[in-house]
Amino acid sequence: MKEKKLYKSRDFIVVLDFGAQYNQLIARRVRECNVYCEILPPETPLSKLREINPSGIILSGGPASVYYPDSPTVNKGLFRLGIPVLGICYGMQLMAKVLGGEVIGAEKREYGRTEMHVHKTGVLFEGLNPQLICWMSHGDIVKSPPPGFDAVASTINTPVSAMSHRSGKFHAVQFHPEVVHTPWGIEIIRNFLYKVCGCEGTWTMGNYIDFIVKDIRRAVKNQKVVCALSGGVDSAATAALVHRAVPKQLSCIFVDHGLLRAGEAEQVVRTFKHNFKMRLLHVDARERFLRKLKGVTDPEEKRRIIGNEFIRVFEEFSEQFGDVKFLAQGTLYPDVIESMTVGTGKSATIKTHHNVGGLPERMRFQLIEPLRFLFKDEVRMLCEKMKMPEEIVWRQPFPGPGLAIRIIGEVTEERLRILKEADAIILEEFRNANLMKEIWQAFAVLPAVRTVGVMGDQRSYDYPIVLRAVTSQDGMTADWAKLPQELLERLSNRIVNEVEGVNRLLYDISSKPPSTIEWE
Repeated sequence: MKEKKLYKSRDFIVVLDFGAQYNQLIARRVRECNVYCEILPPETPLSKLREINPSGIILSGGPASVYYPDSPTVNKGLFRLGIPVLGICYGMQLMAKVLGGEVIGAEKREYGRTEMHVHKTGVLFEGLNPQLICWMSHGDIVKSPPPGFDAVASTINTPVSAMSHRSGKFHAVQFHPEVVHTPWGIEIIRNFLYKVCGCEGTWTMGNYIDFIVKDIRRAVKNQKVVCALSGGVDSAATAALVHRAVPKQLSCIFVDHGLLRAGEAEQVVRTFKHNFKMRLLHVDARERFLRKLKGVTDPEEKRRIIGNEFIRVFEEFSEQFGDVKFLAQGTLYPDVIESMTVGTGKSATIKTHHNVGGLPERMRFQLIEPLRFLFKDEVRMLCEKMKMPEEIVWRQPFPGPGLAIRIIGEVTEERLRILKEADAIILEEFRNANLMKEIWQAFAVLPAVRTVGVMGDQRSYDYPIVLRAVTSQDGMTADWAKLPQELLERLSNRIVNEVEGVNRLLYDISSKPPSTIEWE
């Protein structure tokens, strides 16, 4: 499917992205309010915005300063479209500058949790306590609001922490309401959506399922579709949606690239044969992928190799189903945003996802990506709405490139064996501790370095295993899990004693940001 507005709704919010790395959080919070939302570049023409005619526009944060010559900006005509606008952080400063206010470098920058006082409640802060905690991250401030605006909130270092136009159409905040560190941030977003933009909250998974099934039928017509099946929640949801749309035209291919967790290939085949009545071809391509990865250490190159080889395998084996025109895969919205530069080009690519940036430039399939504009927790809601098995709905996220990006260095048979055994112990212990639903992800990482140890009164020179366990709501931000000491002790004892080639266990206590969940 093309990158377009997938869900035609009376409620539709556009986020103009000025380059902040986690601007997708804004879109996610809007979706939580049952309002559909998409991220567009700030240079989106006014003519397109008129055509889209969104209920509202949100100007996102960003790393630039509005008074720099090359800083991203917007056409002043944006504010003459008659569409409500909310500016956040850089978006507030840009609104102020474009409309005639003054922005300067702050004498004291503000980062982190900050106390804020609301002077004029107005529509944006309606129903909230005037004394609020918010999350700041800025070095510039609005010194003077534009004509027609009132300063409605302040902190000790930022006299204009929020401003509103007397028409009620334009509002802006210096803090970040989209992050969980602003406890009432979602209420501010909800007030903008419902009280300013007049949204009605029509974005639901039930409505989305009906729409996307019809959209798949329109795109596919009478052609055949092959689905890239991994057994995870994303590919399972994709297969279920395509099957609902064109059941007789769908065939699923499960490629075992040898980079799955211990026993996972057998489990995937068993689960889908038991729960779904779909054509399923199981392809054993372990040796093929391992050959391609020989000598490769760069993580981006691993992703490109795996993404390219996946397509070649599908092209080769899909011939068994006749003339197949479409490939369905479970690409998610965060995959797209993390893989591609969004908006102004000021955002850095975090990592290439094998099913987005890792795809070959030329392939004979057209893509069907019904989850391309959904977040992970929305996919789980969709699966529950479709009454899919719980073991699929709540399976922990697993990267498409699999264990290849959990081995930091070259992928070899020995390292795969070590990582699979260590990972199996981690999952077993987390299940025994009833932590699988509380933890977003828990897994092992194997850095390709060796460390000195003493085992059986003899020197050992073996690999370390890194334990990564995080809590999260949507995978875009995450905190390291505060695990019981007894569990950590048990994991260390078991992994060092049971996995040959390992002599120590480390625990990664980094959050996202600044780290990512995966190591590569």
